[in-house]
Amino acid sequence: MMQVDDGIDEISPMTLGHYYQNLFPHALYYKWLNYNGKLATTEFTHREFSFTIKDGIYLRYQSFKDSEEFQRELSRLSPSKIDIGAIFTAPPKHAKSLQPGVFKPVSKELVFDIDMTDYDEIRTCCQGGDICAKCWRFMTVAMHVVDRALREDFGFTKIMWAYSGRRGVHCWVCDERARKLDDAGRKAVAGYLSLIRGGAEQGKKVNLTQRSAQHPHIVRSLEIVEEYFEDVLLVDQEILLTRDRWTKVLNALPDEELRKTMDAQWSKRPDRSSVDKWSELIDAVDKRAAKKGSKFGLNTFERDIMLQMTYPRLDENVTTHVNHLLKSPFCIHPKTGRVCTPIAADQFDSFDPFAVPTLAQLLREVNEAPSQSGSIAKSTSMAPYIGVFEDFVSTVLPTPVNSQPSLDF
Repeated sequence: MMQVDDGIDEISPMTLGHYYQNLFPHALYYKWLNYNGKLATTEFTHREFSFTIKDGIYLRYQSFKDSEEFQRELSRLSPSKIDIGAIFTAPPKHAKSLQPGVFKPVSKELVFDIDMTDYDEIRTCCQGGDICAKCWRFMTVAMHVVDRALREDFGFTKIMWAYSGRRGVHCWVCDERARKLDDAGRKAVAGYLSLIRGGAEQGKKVNLTQRSAQHPHIVRSLEIVEEYFEDVLLVDQEILLTRDRWTKVLNALPDEELRKTMDAQWSKRPDRSSVDKWSELIDAVDKRAAKKGSKFGLNTFERDIMLQMTYPRLDENVTTHVNHLLKSPFCIHPKTGRVCTPIAADQFDSFDPFAVPTLAQLLREVNEAPSQSGSIAKSTSMAPYIGVFEDFVSTVLPTPVNSQPSLDF
């Protein structure tokens, strides 16, 4: 049995080495990125991996001939971070020896990165790299909205979500037609899913035409947002509790007179809850809209501000370029020590980032567990996450010929 006693609480080449040797799901990982059974294909051999190793040294254009070589190098180098890149026209490790123009990316999973820091202008509980159970619900909403759009609007089925290990989530779309999208195709998908436009100084960041507001994706997204808005924005985040908070909401209101009226009204009784203030605001907007008509945008204010505050905020640069790197599932986040774990589609609401095991926790569990044969990882708190990964990988593998339905009568 593996024993790691000294320095177990540290993320070091030694502790990472033990993790990669004994707990990293090598076989499943290889099946995923090889996409075609046991024999290595160019899906794996021509794939770029990048490793961040001791002292922050960054090794790009790593590639491997098979699973065994990948496992050996992972154990030897013990990277603090693994990034996955594109599949190229040749093995990336030969990139420097190839003629210009010969070495170029040809495919990669369609990926999305949603980071909590992009919600800093909205969330009131945390800022920067910090998260809590309250603001994590923004990630819950984001996964619901994007996942349903990818499945229902684009017809993708081979989708894996993963916790980044600290403050966000990543999405890997592994359908073959998604992997073969060029930069223009990826940009089109990212544009389709992006709704929030404008920086921190801009008051109104959702601008829908009458026609675009009726698009099935917007209608569906609004239904999801409405389900979470009161609990997340009004109760948990209290976005109208103080003047500096309610000013951000009122700045999106397309009626200066009404903005001043609501600001004065709330300033007289600032201690009232956000739920009460929201109800007052919507009543006032509805009355004003009835007098002024729809052309002033008041009749769509409630819809637009709910989307602006709750709709997913994507890092479009990660999605739009085939050769953009993204952190690998099952590496260890260097700041938190947590494993970057998969998230099942039916666990968006129940997933708890604070329950994800840390490297130190896993090594203790292994030390304390009785000797046994078989997978060490499945005897630790990694087991449920490996189960999620196993279920996902089974969807990307080719269907065996002998498993096809029989036509015999």
